[in-house]
Amino acid sequence: MFIELAVSALVLLGAAFALLGSVALVRLPDFFTRLHGPTKATTLGVGATLAGSALYLASSGDATARELLISLFLFMTAPVSAQLLAQAARHLGVPSLAPAPGEEQPRTRAETDAND
Repeated sequence: MFIELAVSALVLLGAAFALLGSVALVRLPDFFTRLHGPTKATTLGVGATLAGSALYLASSGDATARELLISLFLFMTAPVSAQLLAQAARHLGVPSLAPAPGEEQPRTRAETDAND
């Protein structure tokens, strides 16, 4: 009974994080913030889902090495790929709404489009 509740909670938590990351991808204003949402939230969502899967398989006596290896691969590659995407975007000059050095207030989208 406890295992089923824990697995259900982990799967629901994973689904909630994945949904949050997907909404962030659509709703956030520029490339760099859009990159942040899916990288963080979706990684946690898939990690929680895999933890639920590993817990379920461990309770039934099956080996969970597959889920652990997938989690390890995911947590190692997601930050690296996000960093590479951000560096490529900076290199290509993708506009950002973040404040420029010396500015106190973040720029608006209209200011970014007018300056770039």
